[in-house]
Amino acid sequence: MMTPLAFTQWFEVWSKDIQTYKEYMSDLDNAIGDGDHGFNMAKGATFYKEARQAKQELSISEECKLLGMTLLSKVGGASGPLYGSAFLAMAKAIQDAPEIDHDQLVSALQAGVDSIMLRGKATRHEKTMIDVWLPAIEALKRHELNEALVDQFVNDTAPLKATKGRASYLGDRSIGHIDPGSFSSGLLFKALLQVL
Repeated sequence: MMTPLAFTQWFEVWSKDIQTYKEYMSDLDNAIGDGDHGFNMAKGATFYKEARQAKQELSISEECKLLGMTLLSKVGGASGPLYGSAFLAMAKAIQDAPEIDHDQLVSALQAGVDSIMLRGKATRHEKTMIDVWLPAIEALKRHELNEALVDQFVNDTAPLKATKGRASYLGDRSIGHIDPGSFSSGLLFKALLQVL
């Protein structure tokens, strides 16, 4: 079972890891985007930390909603709206459950990725964060998700040709580079593994 505390810890670990890798993620984005993914995500992580410190105990859905609203309102580029809508969709899926089991977690994450696909008008194999979310959720559903698999999903974006976002303007030149949104999504799922 995942408790509200586990969600708080999950998002705290993710926020810390975003700060650790912000320059690397922006370097990834420099190659195929506008170079600000890491710094935008780090800004969002900072605002989330400040917003979270101002709150007492939150339910799981409130925790997801706080993170989602913070990313939606504070993070520029495509990543803020995409991540924001994912966490808001997760909050809606979880509703007022005081804690959730494995199947409910999978369902909430599926609601999150469905929201990303709807908002970003993207599917798998288009060199986006979906290329980590979908296989990670599938592996989690089978109780097979681990850090090595998450890294594989992230690295598997390198040979793909981008067909969405700014990277799509590069065409074949986007091949050979890891998608920065996939990297930050990889951090999210690795942080989740730490609290499961």
